[in-house]
Amino acid sequence: MRILAIDPGNTSSGWVLMQGREVLAGSSDQPNDSMAVQIRCHLPVDVIAIEWIQSYGMTVGKEVFHTCRWVGWFQRAAAHLNVPTRLVYRRDVKLHLCQSVRAKDQNVRQAILDSYPATGGGSRPQIGTKKQPGPLYGVSGHMWPAVGLALTVQESGQLTKVET
Repeated sequence: MRILAIDPGNTSSGWVLMQGREVLAGSSDQPNDSMAVQIRCHLPVDVIAIEWIQSYGMTVGKEVFHTCRWVGWFQRAAAHLNVPTRLVYRRDVKLHLCQSVRAKDQNVRQAILDSYPATGGGSRPQIGTKKQPGPLYGVSGHMWPAVGLALTVQESGQLTKVET
């Protein structure tokens, strides 16, 4: 099963394409307009997982609303291809990977690293080096939340969850 997981932003998004636990491709900072075109035109996936915005009762700026708008565009692009989408709260990713909603981005990244075998070279063998790449070689920046999102969707049974 191929999953496209997107960590959306108001102007650009991080994404990964995963098959099972293998990272096939990704970008830490792709402009949103080209991301929507990529989804709509030529991305062979079985499901698209998108991190969704959750309200905590605090005032938010226009950037949050622009991010929500882009999530809708990504869903529309997926619907054009009849690809199902899963909207997943960041809270659910933290709970799944770290068993705590208080987890920070660094905790999520470490939980991802800990879940992969240390097969590469260097000080972080899960990432590895150019000469000895690990299973997460090339993952950086906003790709980390996208990997966490994909793992959460796969491992928590959200692949078959119906969106409302």
